[in-house]
Amino acid sequence: MPSRKFADGEVVRGRWPGSSLYYEVEVLSHDHSSQLYIVKYKDGTELELKESDIKPLTSFRQRKSGSSSSSPSRRRGSRSRSRSRSPGRPPRSSRQSTSASRHATADLREMRKEVLEVKLTPLVLKPFGNSISRYNGQPERTKRDGTPPRSTQEKFHLLEERSCVSTQYSLRPRREEIKLKEMDSKEENVVSTRRPVSLQTSEAPAVQTRALEFRGVPGVLLVMLGLPPFLVLLLLMGRQQEPGLRSFPPPLPTWQDLWETRVFGVYVLWVFLQALLYMLPVGKVVEGMPLADGRRLKYRLNGFYAFLLTSAAVGTAVYWGVDLHYVYRHFLQFALAAVAFALGLSVYLAVRASRVPPSALAPASSGNAIYDFFIGRELNPRIGTFDLKYFCELRPGLIGWVVVNLAMLLAEVKLQKRAAPSLAMILVNGFQLLYVVDALWNEEALLTTMDITYDGFGFMLAFGDLVWVPFVYSLQAYYLVGHPNDVSWLMASLIIALKLCGYIIFRCANSQKNSFRKNPTDPKLAHLKTIPTSTGKNLLVSGWWGLVRHPNYLGDLLMALAWSLPCGFRHALPYFYVVYFAVLLVHREARDERHCRRRYGLAWEQYCRQVPHRILPHVY
Repeated sequence: MPSRKFADGEVVRGRWPGSSLYYEVEVLSHDHSSQLYIVKYKDGTELELKESDIKPLTSFRQRKSGSSSSSPSRRRGSRSRSRSRSPGRPPRSSRQSTSASRHATADLREMRKEVLEVKLTPLVLKPFGNSISRYNGQPERTKRDGTPPRSTQEKFHLLEERSCVSTQYSLRPRREEIKLKEMDSKEENVVSTRRPVSLQTSEAPAVQTRALEFRGVPGVLLVMLGLPPFLVLLLLMGRQQEPGLRSFPPPLPTWQDLWETRVFGVYVLWVFLQALLYMLPVGKVVEGMPLADGRRLKYRLNGFYAFLLTSAAVGTAVYWGVDLHYVYRHFLQFALAAVAFALGLSVYLAVRASRVPPSALAPASSGNAIYDFFIGRELNPRIGTFDLKYFCELRPGLIGWVVVNLAMLLAEVKLQKRAAPSLAMILVNGFQLLYVVDALWNEEALLTTMDITYDGFGFMLAFGDLVWVPFVYSLQAYYLVGHPNDVSWLMASLIIALKLCGYIIFRCANSQKNSFRKNPTDPKLAHLKTIPTSTGKNLLVSGWWGLVRHPNYLGDLLMALAWSLPCGFRHALPYFYVVYFAVLLVHREARDERHCRRRYGLAWEQYCRQVPHRILPHVY
């Protein structure tokens, strides 16, 4: 394990990301796996820096003193004082003034060099008067988690350039230069003697480590061991004629009911088909978010085309007589086949990640083998240009969800001997089809989510994308096959209204955020207010994001309720998804809160004061 250079609690100078400027920072902890230091700036912002971006405070003082002592003018001055005075030389006072001027010139040269190299500190752009920053009369807006606008960058570089020019090419008298030098030396002494509060109150501050999600290693072990049996339990309850507490637990299935090699082969063929569609040279190519080394990976957006081709292939197969009722009869076996595939993929990802460089690791990885197997160690695992995580996010599971729902619709018609599907089944299929089509149509928005930019690719995402989405999200359609429910047109109208309300909130909030990320100066967004942060990024504080902190989660919750209402109220099983989704959103919201509070510091606290409600207005 490579040795670390800086200790926890040490006060050093940290380079501001994206610039050559330095702040005074305190080292909080060190990640041995990624070789990154977690440092804290004076405004409370915590960032991860490489060792090469950190310098000790003593190096600046040594550089200053060393340069002065080795100045050529000083060496020449000492030699001139040792020599005898000749009649042709000017008086001693003149030589002393000349020597003093040489010393002042050398000091000024060293001071200019030091100011240019060391004294520059990052600018903290603060709001002027209110939460809307303005420059030349134009509102200064930035995406919710994006880059600073052009006007802010121009101000930053303009002020930086002015400070450099005024110091390097100043024509002020020597006295003012000496005063400037004395002020700089006093400031450096203050910086060197100033200690953080934690160091003033205790001699040995506690080592701060990154908090692990899911209660750490015991939590992820419980999730990994508990999810497959829980999935089997849900599907067995959905097959019961009268599901309820009296018939719980359901009878255990035989091994033949759980596993069939042919079913596993069909599932692998399905994933292989989606992989072929993923590699088709159709759709535009876009760049993802910047990585730790500054690179941007390229992604081809052809998910909607893959969905259309898959729909045409499935429709042709049904027309030729392929019985999709096979999916319903072997639904439990398909679920176990997906579990086996996701587990095998997770093992491959863990072995692969053990050989990648630290720059390829995900920010969420911890260095613990068990935790990283669950959360994912490598951020963007790729085989050539084939991105494994991006492929699994939208293709096999999400498109497979639609195919499963269609199979349940055909199974309902066949088993219940109907001439047409029930209204409840049509509502469930239609609502969830709209959700999938929307996700594939807005595929580019996936590139800015935490799944892509923060989490690695491990068991959590593999199981969620390949197993949980197609086999749990389709639970309402699976339930309606054996438990029909008649829905009146009045009730259907109310459910449709609820669905549309949730979809409008969900889509408008996400579209507003994505538009703000792409073009913060869009005239359509001129009415939006922002809060500037010390990272140069602004936070939206009006519009949909001024209603609650996570309006997209509110829309998700309303749509999930609309998916379950067509199943009626005879059993709570169809509403499991609503409860699960509510818990998931609360977990995601808490995770976002911790991430933003750590990243934006005081600016995030100001945002929380202005927008106190998280998901539900006036409730939570």
